[in-house]
Amino acid sequence: MVQKFHTELEGLKKDVLKLGNLATSMLCTSVESLKTLDVEKADWVLSKKKKLAQMNVDLEEEALQLIALYQPMAKDMRTIACCLRMIISIDRIGRYGKDIANLTKEIAPGPHIKKIISIPHMNEIVCKMIHDAFTAFQNGDLTLLKDFSERDDDVDELRYSIFRECITYMMEDPKNITICTHYIMIARYLERCGDHACNMAEQITYMVTGKRKEIK
Repeated sequence: MVQKFHTELEGLKKDVLKLGNLATSMLCTSVESLKTLDVEKADWVLSKKKKLAQMNVDLEEEALQLIALYQPMAKDMRTIACCLRMIISIDRIGRYGKDIANLTKEIAPGPHIKKIISIPHMNEIVCKMIHDAFTAFQNGDLTLLKDFSERDDDVDELRYSIFRECITYMMEDPKNITICTHYIMIARYLERCGDHACNMAEQITYMVTGKRKEIK
C-alpha cells in the first residue's frame, strides 16, 4: 500500500510538471509571437486554452483522490498540498500566455516601437525563474531558489522601466497610445508570472523543509 501510494505520488508530480511544460510553452511562444508578430504562433497558444483547463481539473482530482484514499501525513501531505498550489500558479501562467497572444493579434501587423522595448529580456528572466522552480520541485534542490527575491526585484524594475518608456512614447505621439498600452499590459502579465514563480518557490521550500519562507 505504501509503495503504491508513493508511486502514484510521483506520478502526480510528473503530471504537474507536464502541466508546467504546457503553460511555459504557452508563455514563451506568446512572447515569440509578439516579437515577430507571428499570428500563427499566437493562434497556437490560444488553441491550448482548453487543454490547459482540462489538465488543471484532472490534476486537482488526482491530488484529492490521493488524500482521500491514503490520508497522507508529514512530507507526503506537504507534497500534495504543494502540487495543488502549484496547479493554480501554473494555470495562471498559461492564461497570461493566452492574454499576451491575444494582444499580439491586436498589435499585428505592426510595426513595433523600438524592438518592443525590454519585454523579451523580461520574459527571459521570468521563464528562467519558472524553469528553476520546476527543477527544484522535481529534485528538491532549493539552491536554485535562493536568489528569487533578487530576480523578482529585477522583473519589477523592468516593468516600471517599460511603463516609464511607454509613457514617454505616448506623450511624443498620441498615435503610440494604443500599442504602448498593450506593452504596459504585457509587462504587467510577465510581472505576475514572476510573482507566481515566487509563489511556487515558497510552496516548494515548505514541501522540502516543512518551514515557510516568504519570497518577495
